[in-house]
Amino acid sequence: MASGNVESLDQLPMALLATIMTKLDISSICSLAVTCRNCNSCASHILSFLPNFHILELCLRNCADFSGKLLSEIGSRCKDVRSLYLGSVAEKSGRAIHTSDLKELLSGCTQLEAISLMFDISLFLRHNVARIWALASEKLTSLEVGYVSSVTVTELLSPNVGPHQCLNQVRPSILPGIHKLSLFVDYITDTMVGTISKGLVLLTHLELRDAPLIEPRVTFDLTNSGLQQINHHGRLKHLSLVRSQEFLITYFKRVNDLGVLLMADECENIESICLGGFCRVTDTGFKTILHSCSNLYKLKVSHGSQLTDLVFHDIAATSLSLTHVSLRWCNLLTNQAIRSLVCNIGLKVLDLRSCKNLGDEALPAIGSLCELKTLLLDGSDITDVGIANLRYGVFSSLVSLSVRGCKKLTDKCLSVLFNGSSKLELQELDLSNLPNLSDNGVLALAKSQVPISELRMRHCPLIGDTSVMALASMRVDGDRGHGSSLRLLDLYNCGGITQLSFRWLKKPYFPRLRWLGVTGSVNRDIVDALARNRPFMHVACCGEELGTDPLNNLDGSYVHNYEELDELEQWLQEGEGESGEEEMEDADDDADVLFE
Repeated sequence: MASGNVESLDQLPMALLATIMTKLDISSICSLAVTCRNCNSCASHILSFLPNFHILELCLRNCADFSGKLLSEIGSRCKDVRSLYLGSVAEKSGRAIHTSDLKELLSGCTQLEAISLMFDISLFLRHNVARIWALASEKLTSLEVGYVSSVTVTELLSPNVGPHQCLNQVRPSILPGIHKLSLFVDYITDTMVGTISKGLVLLTHLELRDAPLIEPRVTFDLTNSGLQQINHHGRLKHLSLVRSQEFLITYFKRVNDLGVLLMADECENIESICLGGFCRVTDTGFKTILHSCSNLYKLKVSHGSQLTDLVFHDIAATSLSLTHVSLRWCNLLTNQAIRSLVCNIGLKVLDLRSCKNLGDEALPAIGSLCELKTLLLDGSDITDVGIANLRYGVFSSLVSLSVRGCKKLTDKCLSVLFNGSSKLELQELDLSNLPNLSDNGVLALAKSQVPISELRMRHCPLIGDTSVMALASMRVDGDRGHGSSLRLLDLYNCGGITQLSFRWLKKPYFPRLRWLGVTGSVNRDIVDALARNRPFMHVACCGEELGTDPLNNLDGSYVHNYEELDELEQWLQEGEGESGEEEMEDADDDADVLFE
């Protein structure tokens, strides 16, 4: 909100502000509270009369500025909440979370069915971990944790003898009702996997990801023995085991084809499997999964360094009907693998990022997948000529397309894809790291009037102010708003962006924009002024990926989750639409010149 508007609000009588704010919903009151001192005071006064909030779904991201008191307040005020997501709590220096905060949360929210604590809970869970989680709702079926040590997980779920029990009395497992468990841990170990598999008798979804700081020792690693323990109770439908390369280039070196064979025998009814970092598993192991798991519809493999085309050579002979396939960093795969894979004509998601040996010859086969919604080709060897094969058929059904880092692509690829293509379903487009993409390509995109909601053009040295002007002037289906469909625009490290672009990034342009990536070094004061001008827009200038939560990303895929506008935002946008008509008319004149 502009500084003049803030000063105007501060001059309004407190009684009038309070009257206005009582007409708004809770989220709008909280949004208005940050705009000025008087609004903050009124909001605090109004909220003090609400001892409890009747909220069923609560999602709070980017909570680094909050202390652990946020947890205890939710426990005491939001007792009816059923689904809770908390991200990055107390990550800023000087903030802390205490065990008592978690106790208050778990004991207070007695109706919790799903909880996601996307931060490091190992910092304050050092003792009595089982006793604390024993306070959790009996209705809890889904647990997701941003970071916790494998030792803590083992202690939590081990059915050990209790402190006041006889030796022949075994304490029942904590959280017996859990169906879905998603954890980011220091090490995935045999002990932890075995404890989870035996202790959670109703488990249907298991997602484990680790990121070792040092090469794991055998006692702190996953081996063939650990894989054999998976699905002890036979209910597992979805399995994800991923070793991240975040801190160290490391793999599951103690697992080979035998381990996968033993696991497949126990998981023949599994429907979704994601394996990342299994460097010693060969075609034999991966083919075992395809031929043993007849209900499989989702297959994800990353860093499959020994995975080759032979895995898919006879896939047509199986009864599989795959709808989601992700093969990332599988550098031995060639075009032939894709030609075999497309016998699954019902494919909806195809992720081939960082498969460097894929080129134009794979695109005609992909072009035949008429039900495909998501196609990710980052880092492949495709060209403008090859991508023309997507123009008819598959391109009309795509919702998300990424060609990030396909360095042979030029402006021509956009002209080919979008020429006369206004009736497309495409909503997400990633053109990042294309050294030959220029403003001319973006002009072709803007002229097509395709209602794209997410556009990423990071690290494109030839993209400049003209692209921003074109997108700002773009209209969709006769919509009055300029650049109206874009909710995410990433221009980080684009070589031609100057201060001129920031004029076009202000209101009333891009009225729905919620995420913006720019280079802060352009002019920090201008970036800060833009953030103040667009209080509901997240401005990122340090190179972070937009619209994704790395801790809620166990399999490495993009996660996009935008909240609907609250009442305050709708009210402000309606006001902007009336007050910005003169600016819109000026923009019409500029746009006419731009597109001539």
